[in-house]
Parts: sequence; structure tokens; C-alpha cells
Amino acid sequence: MALIRVDFAAETLELDTAMTVVLPQQADEPPPLLYLLHGLTDDDTAWTRFTSIERYADARGLAVVMPQVHRSFYANEAYGMRFWDFLTAELPQTVERFFRVSTRREDTFVAGLSMGGYGAFKWALREPGRFAAAASLSGALDLAYIQEFDLRPHMRTLVSRVFPDRTVAGGDEDLFHLVKTADKAGLPRLMLRCGTEDHLLKQNERFVSACDTAGVELDAAFGPGAHEWGYWDSQIQVALDFMLARQPV
Repeated sequence: MALIRVDFAAETLELDTAMTVVLPQQADEPPPLLYLLHGLTDDDTAWTRFTSIERYADARGLAVVMPQVHRSFYANEAYGMRFWDFLTAELPQTVERFFRVSTRREDTFVAGLSMGGYGAFKWALREPGRFAAAASLSGALDLAYIQEFDLRPHMRTLVSRVFPDRTVAGGDEDLFHLVKTADKAGLPRLMLRCGTEDHLLKQNERFVSACDTAGVELDAAFGPGAHEWGYWDSQIQVALDFMLARQPV
């Protein structure tokens, strides 16, 4: 495998940014592609620093793109930068220009942890035609709850900075609204994992219940684990096998 740190200019953000990329070196065909999203306190290097994602991708012939989006919740900030537009429009175009990877829906996946789990499901639900499958690990999935009820000062400050002039609930930043209004037949396959000792457990349980109510198929499981890298290192292997399982899309 090749491990590449790419520093590049993002026109959407009007600044230089970075992505970490893992690429198979001996693929006869353009390899399948996973966009792997980081959490709130991480950056594009976190997955390669704290898990064995390079080794797991190598065993599966998978290319992995890990972008940097800071503490944006993968959204267009009201008084900041357009991270959603960067993620969903500019980044894929840049990846396709720079690297030889598959662009077919059946070969394209998205996953993430914590804030990145939210970002992965938001991208998959808002642009279902792009992905064959998506996975969330310990996702911060109920952003409407965080905006209204989270009493932690740093979270209230963050959400008020990203969404100061709009209510998350009922809009296209609200995963529960997206699930309720989704075209069930056109969705990618979805997988959720969360540890039973994770502080985001109840958010994940509510999301599972919302999918069940809406008739959205979701492969969900809970087991021992906290909000930490040992759990995510084990579960990303499960997610890779789930996403790469070949099924009609």
C-alpha cells in the first residue's frame, strides 16, 4: 500500500487543506473507494495514527480517502467555511483528478466515527445515489438534541458557531428527518455500531428506533466498548466487510 499525505488548495474553503490517502499499489483495475471521516477532536491523520486502517485496506484492495474538516460537523458554517460543499462536491472531483480510483456507485463507500459517523450518514442519506453502503461508529447522530439540550459549554459554543441562525430539527442537517423522508428503495446499505459504555449510546439507540419506525433497513449492533480507539479499530474491520459485501445497488 501507499500512504500519502496530500496538501492542496481547496477553492470551496478558500484555503489550503489536507487529506490522508491509502492506495493499493498493485491493483489491475481502479480500486473501490472509501471516504473515511474523522471525529470532532481529530484530523485527517487520526485513522492512520490510532488504527491499522492501512493494513485492513491492503487486505481488501481498498483505497481510503481521509479528509480534514476541523470541527465543522461536515456542514456549511453560517459564519465560516463551506465544509459540506467541500466534502460532497470539491473533494470527490479532486480525488478523481489526483488518483486512479473507481467512480462507480457499487465501489464507493463512506464511514466515520463520532462526528464523522454523523457526517457519513448525512452524506449517504442526502446523496444516496453516490454510495453502495455507509457505516457509523459511535456516531453523534442526534444533532438536533445536541443543539437544544446538550449542556456542555464547549458543545453549545460549537453548535452555536456552526448553526447560529438555523434550527437543526426538521431540516437537512437532521438525520432523523432525513430517515423519515428518505426514498427507502434508493438508499445505500447502512450499518451502525456503538459501545454500550459510550456516552453517545442513547443517541444511537434513538436512531435505530427512528429507522425501524421509518422502515429504513439498518444493520445495527451494540456491545461492550467506550468512545475510544480500541473499539473503533475493531469495529472498522466489521464495517469494511459489511460495506464491501457485494450486493445489488
